[in-house]
This record gives sequence, structure tokens and C-alpha cells, in this order.
Amino acid sequence: MGWFVNEFPKYFVMVIWVGLNLMLFLVTYFRYTDGEQYYYLRYIIKGGLPVARGAAAMLNFNCMLILLPVCRNLLSFLRELRFLPRSVGRVMDKNITFHRNIAYMICFATALHICAHVFNIETLVSSWKSKDLSIQYLNNLDDNVRNQTRLNPIRGADLDPISELLKTVAGLTGIVITIALIMMVSSSTELIRRSYFEVFWFTHHLFVVFFVLLVFHGFGNLVRSQNNVAQNNPEKCIKDFNMCPILPQFSAKGPETWKWIVGPMFLYLIERCLRFYRSFQTCEIKKVVKHPSRVVEFQLRKPGFKASAGQYIFLHCPSISPLEWHPFTLTSCPEEDFFSVHIRQAGDWTEALAKYCDGKSDNVDTSKIPNLAVDGPFGTASTDVFHHENLMCIGAGIGITPFASILKSIWYRHHRGDTTLKIKKVYFYWICPDTNAFEWFSDLLQSLEDQMTEKGLLDFLEYNIYLTQGWGKGDVRNIVLHESDSADVITGLRQKTNYGRPNWDRIFSNIASSHKGSNVGVFFCGPAVLSHVLHKMSNKYSGDSVQFYYNKENF
Repeated sequence: MGWFVNEFPKYFVMVIWVGLNLMLFLVTYFRYTDGEQYYYLRYIIKGGLPVARGAAAMLNFNCMLILLPVCRNLLSFLRELRFLPRSVGRVMDKNITFHRNIAYMICFATALHICAHVFNIETLVSSWKSKDLSIQYLNNLDDNVRNQTRLNPIRGADLDPISELLKTVAGLTGIVITIALIMMVSSSTELIRRSYFEVFWFTHHLFVVFFVLLVFHGFGNLVRSQNNVAQNNPEKCIKDFNMCPILPQFSAKGPETWKWIVGPMFLYLIERCLRFYRSFQTCEIKKVVKHPSRVVEFQLRKPGFKASAGQYIFLHCPSISPLEWHPFTLTSCPEEDFFSVHIRQAGDWTEALAKYCDGKSDNVDTSKIPNLAVDGPFGTASTDVFHHENLMCIGAGIGITPFASILKSIWYRHHRGDTTLKIKKVYFYWICPDTNAFEWFSDLLQSLEDQMTEKGLLDFLEYNIYLTQGWGKGDVRNIVLHESDSADVITGLRQKTNYGRPNWDRIFSNIASSHKGSNVGVFFCGPAVLSHVLHKMSNKYSGDSVQFYYNKENF
């Protein structure tokens, strides 16, 4: 049951995608293997032609798809369509994963396409030395001779294949396309993205070169097919061309890749135009607050900005970089008159932004902050929280940010008696590596705790805080001395802090026992290692009586 709930939708899409790739390759392969119009070309090239064209069909298909998962506005629009089943939204949550998988398929198809054409060009060059009279006849057909059209693009013996390749539009553009692809993929590794984001960002924009040259790649018209098969039967004429008074005529189909990619390129162009337009929209900085653990909170206002709980935005600071946009989860909720993000200093861009906030006071003079532009908001997995009766919200470190927005929005709606709110119980878990990280978020929990105590609704939200490391002997002594206090010695909350890592087996087992006959939405933001554990637990404890729907934040 757990596998069907959490894995089936994405694997269903993956199987269809792989199946379409295989179908396109095989259909194209057999068309070039069996098609009479390619008989003469196959006679010279042998088996390399069908492989190259099959790989080209896969390339066209995947290059059509590669831009769609990164059209954030399109995905957010689709996510808001009420008639679409939630399983579609859950698949869209894997948009970056699909983007990567499509890129890997493009790399595979490119390698196959290149290898096949290397074989083809070598065969075309060596065919001039063939003693086969039919091959000699086909090679000597020339566009410059009356009533003839050439078949072999190589126009003489003893030519260097590489030099001949560089003389063609397909060869020259193909080399540049391949170099651009290698640079984009190699700079997309997690190590580069995490440590040298600017390298990743700039090299990834080679996709512009990639797609422009891809459109022109087919203009060389190297692959030609016979267009008068009815007047010149190739299987009969190949034996003796004197028996066929009508010469074979050849022509190229012309470029076809543009037909596949023009639609997605147009959608992506609209996406970039929206971003460009938003970069010029004014964004008021209402307040900037410095928090512990190198975290800075920006409270912003923008005309017409409307967001749902759990969404994220892209932030742009032209004074730091005229090109870079960085994603941040909203920590405000829709009921507030501003939107906010909490930014941890963890890279060149965030550190440069934090320098504008230097000073002894926790409240920063906003007049010193340069202009900021905002793109978004965009939907994520967390926006599905309101579709579940019971929630498990799990954050690790700064991964707590989306749940600031969600918890506040849930409480506002619950407090005003919103009849559309399905949520009956919220389990909140926060795993932190050090005590300082508690300080900026514990204020929100304290506020919620006080309000729920006042309303007698402490059972609605059950929160658990775990400190995994970062305490010394003095801290342990202080914790023991204040064990009997009503408030926790570290957070000041009534709920005491747990020390060590959560026992997820026991937690999931208890929740499964408490909510038989219902569903539980599991929402996580944090490192991949913990994500794998929670994903595994969600599958393990899903059954006929309760289902755990696992969701992870992806940017």
C-alpha cells in the first residue's frame, strides 16, 4: 500500500516516458532500416544510419521536454487547477528529478548519435575506395550535373573525415552543442551547485547556445532519401543501373528539430519575460531582523503579491549580481499584511546580502538595504497540507522555514473557525544540530502555545523538538537542575526538548495506531539522508487502515 501511495505516480510517469523513448527509437530505426526511400543510402552506410536517426528522434523528444519541468509559472498554474487529481500535483513535485533524468537521457542519446555518425562518416569516406560498381555509381552522382542529385555528402577519396565534418553545418554545430552539453551537465553536480553556485548558474545558461544551434543542426541536409521510388525501384536498379533509364533522385527532408522544440521554447521565453518584468517591479522592504545562527529575516511588501502557505519565491539583488535569482521559502502566511523569508548565510550571495545588514542592533535600518526584486510565488509539495486530515511536519535546521508559514496559516484558519479546514491534528518535529538555531523559531511556537492554551486546544498541535548535538557539560548540568521546571530550559516552551535523534519507527507506529481509517500527510524539508529515512517509514507504515503520503520540498 505504501509503495502505491508514494511511488506509483512517479514510476508510472517514468515508465511511460521510457516507453515513449523506446518506441520513438524503434519506429525510427525500422523506418530507416526497411524504408525503400533509404535503400541506396543504406547500401553505402550499412547499419549506422538507423541507429543515428533513432537516437536523433530520442533527442528531439527529450529536448522538447527538458524545459517544461523548469517552467515554474506553468507548473504553479497547473497545480492550481482544481479538476486535476492530487496525484498529478505530487508528480509535479518531482519536476527537478524529471529534469535531471531527461538530461541524462539527452546525454545517452547524444553519445549514441555521435558514435553512429562517426561510423557513418568513416564509411562514407572509405566508400570512395570501394570496388563495388553500384557504390561507385551512387558516389559519382552530383548536384552540379544535369538531371542528377548527389547522395554521398563526401565528394572525393582520401579526404580527412574530421576536416570534412567541420565543413558541414551539422558537424560544426554538433561539436559546439556537445561541448555545451558537457559543460552544463558536469557543472550540475551537487558539489558544484552547493559550493560554487555561480559556476553552475552561468554554465547552465549555455542552454541558450544549445537550443539555438540545435535548431540549425539539421540545415546541412546531409541525410537524403530517394523521392522517385516508383520510377526507379532501388532493389532492382542496384543490380544494374543500365536497366533503369530514369536516374534516382534524392532530396533532404530539411530541419525537423525546430518542430519539436518551438513550443517549449516559446513557453520558456514567456517564463523569462515574466521574470524580466518582475525584476523591475518595486518591492518595499518593511523590516529586516537579525536572528541567531547567521539568519536574517526580510519582511517585504509588493503590490498585487498573493501567496499560499508553504510557497516559495526567487529573490534578486541587482547590486550583488545582475543575473542571479535564489529560491527562498516564505515564512509568512497569507493572513499577514507582508511576506517574509528567513535567509541563512551559506554562500557568496547570501553573505553579500547579509553584509548590508551589519550592525549591533537586531533591527536593521532598511534604508541601507539595496533594491530587491521578487519572482513568484511558486507552489511546492507543502501547499498540499490542507488536503489531509492529519499532518506530520518535519523540519531539520533551516528546513523549518516552510512550516513557519504553514503553522501560522493553520492556526489562523482554525482560530476563525474556517469550515473548509480539514486538518484535525498536527504533529510537528524539529531536529536541530545546536541550541542557537532554536532561538529565531521558538518565538512563533511560544505564541502558538500561548494561544492554544488560552483556547484549550493544546491537543490540536503536538510539537517535538530534538537537539542532536551542540551541548557541553555545563549545559547538561543546567538541564538536569531545571528538569522539574514547567518550561524548557533551552527553548522556554512547556514542551521539553528531546536530546538525540528521533526514533522514527516508534513515532510512525504510534501515529498509525492513533489514526486508523484516515490519511496522514508527511511533509519534510531538510537533508537528503533524513528524507530517505522518512520516505522509507511512510511506505513501511502505510496499510489498509492508514496511509502516509510523503512529500519533500524541492527547489
